Amino acid sequence: MTPLRPIRKVGFIGLGIMGSSMAGHVQAAGYELHVFNRTRAKADELVARGAVWHDRPGELAAACDAVISIVGMPDDVEALYLGADGLIARAAPGTVLADMTTSSPSLAMRIAAAGVERGVPVLDAPVSGGDVGARNARLSIMVGGEETAFAHLAPVFAAMGDNILRQGGPGAGQHTKMANQIAIACNMMAVCESLSYAARAGLDPRAVLKSIGTGAAASFALSVLGPRMLDGDFAPGFYVRHFIKDMGIALAEAEHMGLDLPGLAQAKRLYDTLAAAGHADDGTQALFRLYAGL
Repeated sequence: MTPLRPIRKVGFIGLGIMGSSMAGHVQAAGYELHVFNRTRAKADELVARGAVWHDRPGELAAACDAVISIVGMPDDVEALYLGADGLIARAAPGTVLADMTTSSPSLAMRIAAAGVERGVPVLDAPVSGGDVGARNARLSIMVGGEETAFAHLAPVFAAMGDNILRQGGPGAGQHTKMANQIAIACNMMAVCESLSYAARAGLDPRAVLKSIGTGAAASFALSVLGPRMLDGDFAPGFYVRHFIKDMGIALAEAEHMGLDLPGLAQAKRLYDTLAAAGHADDGTQALFRLYAGL
């Protein structure tokens, strides 16, 4: 096995709603931060604090001891890692790579196999916790990949999250995230229906939230997103369009395993309707629009 490089320089690719906060925590933990983002302006604050900008992802990979990515879609992940000038091609042997995008388990396994051939271990490490968890370094990080590489990168993960578990080999992190997204999708429908029922019954939905938010019905969707729904605050902590992508991956994996998931299928139908109405860039709590006629 190729010896792993001591981690001093950490590259971060993808500085969106969550990535910018995550990269900031890595920088604050004392690592020399190197950054790339398709929109350079999103890196300005980190660069002003000392981060090193790179014009291309491959250039960043060649300069770093570890690289983290959190981008949009599986196609973006595939191009970033497996392209001719991508991370695996340009990273020095012994560099640890970790993709924190929610992506396809089968793609994660293919990328990890390509990394093995180059002496570059690749972890799949999707996260849950949204913009709030990213800002507060309280993300849940679900990791798949080689155990030694996971242990090596654990201090970097610890800068971003507080529930960090290796779930198994390559792809296991993405499978775990699919289980997470399935639970969220069905719970989001439940919260919308609960609040709609309370309002139709003539109750104060906010008072109802206080009563049910600490009992058996408690959830992040209920306690954090429920008030946003009632306030008409549909700003994205996680985009509808990205959630639709995740649900599509989970449904495809379930079909491959011969598993019927009717709740997830219904949630995706509703979110597809929401996106078709022009709300793809809203946050996932915007599902309430369909119930409230907003």
